Amino acid sequence: MAALDELLPRWDFRERHAVRVAASPERVFAAVRAVTAAEMPVARALMRARGMRAAAQRPVLAEAMRAFTVLADVPGRELVIGAVGRPWQLRGGQRPDADFRAFDEPGYAKMAMDFRFDGTRLTTETRVLLTDAAARRRFRAYWLLIRPFSGLIRRAWLRAIKRRAERLDGSGRV
Repeated sequence: MAALDELLPRWDFRERHAVRVAASPERVFAAVRAVTAAEMPVARALMRARGMRAAAQRPVLAEAMRAFTVLADVPGRELVIGAVGRPWQLRGGQRPDADFRAFDEPGYAKMAMDFRFDGTRLTTETRVLLTDAAARRRFRAYWLLIRPFSGLIRRAWLRAIKRRAERLDGSGRV
């Protein structure tokens, strides 16, 4: 069972994207951690529009970790990050102190995103579980607005990971 399935088995909103990658799991996850905003200019512009000032040469994952935390790390297979907050608010209403699994305070979103590699295909899945009906209504309006852009960022991120992971090293191997 995937770590994401254990951490957030139910959700209200979900988005998934995938890309084939011809590289070892080690190279893929090194790329997941190393891809920078400079490698994905369209995504960088969209992140800036959302108020996220991604430094061009800083890894995108490191930028994401300002708001998210690592929930699971299965080397070579899956990395899951998550947060509790109110993304529909300008500053995100983050709850960095929250116990992700147990959190159920009304008015919040539990958000998790993973990168999963099966040896040929890298996927990223985002799941959001809202803690009550009011939060679900607020998030639905927010999601309608940002979902297309969120998808563009995720697809650009996957393409950048693929490019980086598949680059040949000095010996001519991938």
